[in-house]
Amino acid sequence: MLSLKEYFENALSAEDYKAQMQVNKEEMQQIYDQFEAPEDQRIDEVKKRKLRVIAISEDWCGDAMMNNAILLKFAEKADMEVRFVLRDSHLDLIDQYLTNGTSRSIPIYVFIDENFEEQAVWGPRAEEVQAFIEDSRKDLPSKEDPSFEAKSKEKYQLAHDKFLSSPEFWNGVYYSMLNRLTK
Repeated sequence: MLSLKEYFENALSAEDYKAQMQVNKEEMQQIYDQFEAPEDQRIDEVKKRKLRVIAISEDWCGDAMMNNAILLKFAEKADMEVRFVLRDSHLDLIDQYLTNGTSRSIPIYVFIDENFEEQAVWGPRAEEVQAFIEDSRKDLPSKEDPSFEAKSKEKYQLAHDKFLSSPEFWNGVYYSMLNRLTK
């Protein structure tokens, strides 16, 4: 298994990650272009820590589409270099950061210091985004129900559209990351 230093050094730059994207590329860029990172003095505290980020992601993921755009703005404010590791090619890494101990949910952001030591982990969702997803999926039929697949796709589309058009979610993601790094 690779060290966090090796993962970081072998990971894709933000530009290389965007260049290889096949899905959600324009949407991620749209969010990035529309999002204005809020002014908050705590970002100076983060900046002083000289952190870097390993972003475990995939382009097909709607959460990654939104969160990666916000992460890139956050990283600009905090002078952090972001490198991307593709989850599906690095299961050994994502398996160290399972959501609820079982799920390979993404994105996961591993914040590391100058010595490549883990300082914080964030992901896959901000609290208000998680609450929205849980609420929107409450009325899904059981997986055995013949309509489950179609209804599930509707819910994914609803989330995708909300992620593209909700500055309140974007701010929630930004502040969730900031809170994680300044608590």
